[in-house]
Amino acid sequence: MPEKYPILVNGQLRTTKKELAVVNPFDGSVAGVTYQGGADELTEAVDGGEKAFEKLKAWPAYKKAEALQRVSDGIKKEAEALARIISLEAGKPIREARAEAFRAANTFQVALEEAKRLSGEILPLDIMAGVEGRLGLVRRFPVGIVLGVSPFNFPLNLVAHKIAPAMACGCPIIIKPASKTPLSALMLGRIITEAGYVDGGVSVVPSAGADAEKLLDDPRVRKLTFTGSAAVGWRLKARAGEKKVTLELGGNAGVIVHEDADVDYAAKRCVMGAFSFAGQICISVQRIYVHARVFKAFSRRFLEAAAALKLGNPLDEATELGPMIEEGALTRTEEWVKEAIKEGAGLLCGGRRQGNFFEPTVLTGTRPEMKVCSEEIFAPVTVLEQYDKFEDAVDEINGGRYGLQAGVFTKDFSRIFHAYERLEVGGVIANDIPTFRVDSMPYGGVKSSGFGREGVKYAIEEMTERRLLVLKT
Repeated sequence: MPEKYPILVNGQLRTTKKELAVVNPFDGSVAGVTYQGGADELTEAVDGGEKAFEKLKAWPAYKKAEALQRVSDGIKKEAEALARIISLEAGKPIREARAEAFRAANTFQVALEEAKRLSGEILPLDIMAGVEGRLGLVRRFPVGIVLGVSPFNFPLNLVAHKIAPAMACGCPIIIKPASKTPLSALMLGRIITEAGYVDGGVSVVPSAGADAEKLLDDPRVRKLTFTGSAAVGWRLKARAGEKKVTLELGGNAGVIVHEDADVDYAAKRCVMGAFSFAGQICISVQRIYVHARVFKAFSRRFLEAAAALKLGNPLDEATELGPMIEEGALTRTEEWVKEAIKEGAGLLCGGRRQGNFFEPTVLTGTRPEMKVCSEEIFAPVTVLEQYDKFEDAVDEINGGRYGLQAGVFTKDFSRIFHAYERLEVGGVIANDIPTFRVDSMPYGGVKSSGFGREGVKYAIEEMTERRLLVLKT
């Protein structure tokens, strides 16, 4: 009998009349059952958030930090159970699921530290005649209720990246988790409730997208933080009007491997970046540009490692590549790969579907306008091409409409800074893959990749407003 997971509304764990079965993408079994909230539950979550905000505004920093510490400790205590449910609902290999649970605990740890050092500034205002004796005090204040919409691929830690900053600065938050992977978010909601947090401070309500979207019409909801597709994200931003908005919308991350790079290391890291969680990561390595002098050596190592990846049950400790999340994703991946080959691309490995899996796939001889290059494939597929001039590789990465993160492997610092100054992305990772992320660093993109920044400190800034006090001494 599948376990049932109540939703969290205004501090209460409850059920609704509409059950939501969560399907394991590996074998189609039911990973667990939760409930879908509707307009009534969402409105009650906003009502509860409004009351909670009045309490949270008065909370001192130490009290916020203590609450965040209890949540971090609760995640650590239930880390294995959380990892298992992530693996079951998302098809994520258990080793990667454990890493996500650890990161979620760390995200709350970072947040509690930031809660204690949320600072302001003192401004001298006597900068011209007639304003002598005046001083400015600038502090940050929470904006109010936040609506957070999270994706399926990191169903625990990307929820943590919305809840933890909100708790750190005193914003109530309503989370709409991905319908395919809500169970780990609901477990987190229970942990927060058991940690004694203010009722209504955090609500986790699986719901139809249309119902959650209507909350943007409620003036009490002051902020939207959304992680998902570009099409949906930009549409929500347009509807949000005067509300503050953060969008993390994905990309098709590029990597440059220059001739002076450690080829063995670069190939090893690129395999991890391209095929972790079956490529279903916003900063998955989708395009690799390798200098012509080391292209053959890099390709050999990269292809050998890709072909050796073990596909299997995500709960098997040996599994390195699990299933894709749904049938539609598999169909799209297969179509795009076949289309690229039909248009002249060469297949170096993979290219086939195996049930709910897609083989690690590498293409070459592609053109920038092909979907496998220009769009986000979100699958275990990468493009491998060679270049002669470093500047040309930078231009290739800039050619697309996305700009989240990019990786550059070279020992030449002048080239690293050339890439840093010229690449149109939110982050440049030197001598590592663009898939690298530490939860304290600013994270977000430009162009179609998003708007604003996540990362705990930077998310807090997005959830607060500066307010000025002018003192006449």
